[in-house]
Amino acid sequence: MKQFSQLGLAEPILRAVTEEGYTTPTPIQSAVIPAMLSGRDILGTAQTGTGKTAAFTLPLLHKVHTDGKQAPGKCCTALILAPTRELALQIAESIETYGRLVLPRVAVVMGGVKPGPQVRAMARGADFLVATPGRLLDLMGSGSIRLDFTKTVVLDEADQMMDLGFLPAIRRILQALPKQRQTALLSATMPKQIRALAQDFLTNPEEISVAPVSRPIEAIDQSVVMVDRAQKLPALAAALSVPDMDRAIVFSRTKHGADKIVKKLGQAGISAAAIHGNKSQNQRERTLENFKTGKVTTLIATDIAARGIDIEGVSHVINFDLPNVPESYVHRIGRTARAGETGVAIAFCDGEERPLLRDIEKLIGYRLPVRQYEGEALSAPKEAADTPDYALKPAKKKKRPSGRGGQNRNAQNQNAQNRNGQARNGQNRRPARPQGGQGGQGGSESAEAGLARMLADGGSRGGASKRRRNRRRKASGGAGASAS
Repeated sequence: MKQFSQLGLAEPILRAVTEEGYTTPTPIQSAVIPAMLSGRDILGTAQTGTGKTAAFTLPLLHKVHTDGKQAPGKCCTALILAPTRELALQIAESIETYGRLVLPRVAVVMGGVKPGPQVRAMARGADFLVATPGRLLDLMGSGSIRLDFTKTVVLDEADQMMDLGFLPAIRRILQALPKQRQTALLSATMPKQIRALAQDFLTNPEEISVAPVSRPIEAIDQSVVMVDRAQKLPALAAALSVPDMDRAIVFSRTKHGADKIVKKLGQAGISAAAIHGNKSQNQRERTLENFKTGKVTTLIATDIAARGIDIEGVSHVINFDLPNVPESYVHRIGRTARAGETGVAIAFCDGEERPLLRDIEKLIGYRLPVRQYEGEALSAPKEAADTPDYALKPAKKKKRPSGRGGQNRNAQNQNAQNRNGQARNGQNRRPARPQGGQGGQGGSESAEAGLARMLADGGSRGGASKRRRNRRRKASGGAGASAS
C-alpha cells in the first residue's frame, strides 16, 4: 500500500499531513492525488467519510506552493464550490490545516453573513476561494470577484451541486472560467442522470470509483424501527438514552419539525439543539461548536447539514424522517463511522414512509434489519428475513368530518341543484345573519331557525331535500306577495 511520501507531494505539505497523524492515504486519495497532480480532469466517487476533501486539497496546495504565482486582486488560483455554508467552512479549515507550513491565502464566500469582509478579502486576491454558488454569483455580478485567472475548479459533493436548483448557477460560473482549466467533480454518490450532466463540464476525465456507488460503509450498524408517527418522539428518546450513545445527529425533514424535536427532547431531559436554514450563520456556528465540545450531545438537523458536518465522535445517526431522495440517506448516515471508527444508524419508518424505505433498500442493495419500539426501549434488530414484509399497514387517509345529516363535501357538490334553490331563499349551508324579505317563510324566518328546522327533519339527505322542496313550493306564494 502506498504512503503519502510516495504520491509526489511537496515536503512542507507532507510534514503537515504527518503531524496530523496520517501516513497512509485512503483509496480515493491514492487515486485522485496523482491524477490531479498530472493535470487530469477528475470524476471521482467514494463513500462518505473516506477522505475526499484531502484528496483534492493536498494536490492543490502542492500546485500553489510549487508554482509560486499569486493571483491578482479579486482573482483566485483555485475555486472550490460547496453546496452548504458548513461544508465551505470545513473545506477552508482543512486547507489551512494541511497548508499551515506554506501559508496559502484562503477566502470563503457564502451567504448568511455580510458580504463586506468577503469583498475585502478578495480585493487582495486568494490562492483558494471556497464558495457557495449564490453568494459567488452576487459578488461576480458586482465586480468584486473575477474568475479569469482561475486554473482549477472543484465541485465538492457534485451530485447535490448539480441538482436542478444549482445547475443554472453552476453553468454561469463555469462559463466565466477560462476554457483551459482543470475540473474535478467529487461526490459520495453519482446517479446516472447527474453523471450525464457532469459530462458537459469535463474534458476526457479520469473516472475514479473506489467503492460501489451509494453503498454505505460497512462499519455502520444500520437498522430500521417500524413505528407509528405518534410514537416517533418517545421512540427517539428511547434510542438516545442507550448507554453507548456519546453524540448523535437526528435528521428531520422540516425546519419546524427540527425545532419541535428539540423542545420535546428538552422536556425529556436530553440536551439538544437544531441547525437549519432559518438559523443565522452565527447561530449555526455556535450550535456546531457546542456540539463539537460536548455541551450539546444531540444535534437536530435538516439535510442542509448532511453535506457539511465532519465531526469526530458521532456515535449515532437517527433518521427521524426518512429522506425523499434515497441518496440523501447515504450522506446522512455518513456522519458517523468516520476516520475508521464504527457507528450506529437508526431509521424511523411509519406507514406512509414505506415507499421511501423501499427506495433506500433498493439503492443500498439489501434489506435493513428491523427493530420495534416496545414502550420504553427499542428491541434488538432482527434480520429482514426473520420479520414480516413490513410491520405496519399503509396509513389510511382520514375523511373530512361529515356535514349535516352525515353528508360530506362531495355529496353536497353533487346535490348543488337542490342547494341552489335553498340558497336563493336564504337557507345557506352555513348559519348566516337573518336577511329580511328573502327568507324561506316570506322573509320572516332567520337562517338559524331554518337550520334548527332542517335538523328537526331528521338530517337525512333524501327525505330532507324532498321536504325542503315541498316547503319552498308552499312558501313561494307568500314570498312573492312579500316581495311585491
